[in-house]
Amino acid sequence: MTTSVKNNNFLPPSLISNLQQVLITRNDGVQQPPPKENESNGKLSSADVDDQTNNAEQDSEKPVILVTNGEGIESPGLTLLVEALLRDRLFNVHVCAPQSDRSVSGHSLTVRETLAATSVELCGATAYEVSGTPADCVSLALSGTLFSWSKPVLVISGINKGSSCGQKMFYSGAFAGAREALISGVPSLCISLNWKKDVSCETDLKDAANVCLPLIYAAVKDIEKGNFPKGCLLNIDIPSCPLTNKGLKVTEQSMWRSSPNWQGVAANRHASAGHFMSNQQSLGIKLAQLSRDASAAGAALRLNSHRKNVEVESVGVAGKQNSHQTVKKYFRLELLEKEPENEDANLDFRALEDGFVAITPFTSSASGQSEIETQVLNWIAAAISREQ
Repeated sequence: MTTSVKNNNFLPPSLISNLQQVLITRNDGVQQPPPKENESNGKLSSADVDDQTNNAEQDSEKPVILVTNGEGIESPGLTLLVEALLRDRLFNVHVCAPQSDRSVSGHSLTVRETLAATSVELCGATAYEVSGTPADCVSLALSGTLFSWSKPVLVISGINKGSSCGQKMFYSGAFAGAREALISGVPSLCISLNWKKDVSCETDLKDAANVCLPLIYAAVKDIEKGNFPKGCLLNIDIPSCPLTNKGLKVTEQSMWRSSPNWQGVAANRHASAGHFMSNQQSLGIKLAQLSRDASAAGAALRLNSHRKNVEVESVGVAGKQNSHQTVKKYFRLELLEKEPENEDANLDFRALEDGFVAITPFTSSASGQSEIETQVLNWIAAAISREQ
């Protein structure tokens, strides 16, 4: 990105608000209300059945959006995003999200194990919870084996608590979901709120959904027209006070990261058994895991029949080990936040902390990172100017 572009790579919130209102009012088609039961016999009348069929046909003609996240199917950020997408009846929304919190699973795929996909009720959208990672969810959804459609127009991962700035995106399950879509040739967005502990609340997630809607509307519209940057993923970080944001700013990925802090845990305090049961996704998977563990335990017992297992406090360096002892230690990882050292205003973390909606583009094409940043900036400016 050239210097001249960098100095002007943000857009004021007033223009974004205007874009949102224009796009909402341009909804020419009005969906029929849901069918009502016949009061006399409790059954649907022929007219109601016709309306239901028409609604299904209308849904099939709408752009398909696939939604996933990193925090799991019950995350309020996911629910509020789906509600916002369904509000104006512009999209056919499908959800495929992890059954449990997989926020820091990275781009992990589950192989040689069976995953369960269970239908769930989520704001009227077609939704499944999957006993896997966000990357699993997107890969499965795009495979054609779970949903009837061949490919969505757009994949959105979010809205997630906590930013995906800097090197945090390498750990982020949410970002991995969007990146899996990019690898599969589908444009994607990863949306995160800069959640502040003991400060942010669920209302901020709702506001974040409303703030990013104009970008979603514009992206879907231009993807269908072929005007959206090719092979593009937008990592969108929304400031902790979404409604007071200073506008959109196209940024570069910073080198900022959380500091890993490993702590030794006393042997009698580890919670591996509790986590084991809470992290299992279904009875079948529990039984399969127990069977594998039992087999492994039996093999280990046979191999180590003459060795003594010793659990030690993980608070320092253990002494010299006896050759007939197996020492087991327990550790817990915490990620500590720290201030970035680089103060470049065009980096994602700095722009986010300064109150901007930070948009960091990534590409799967050979055009290069600098070129995709310029393309995204030009696309946003063009989308807003068209709707004024």
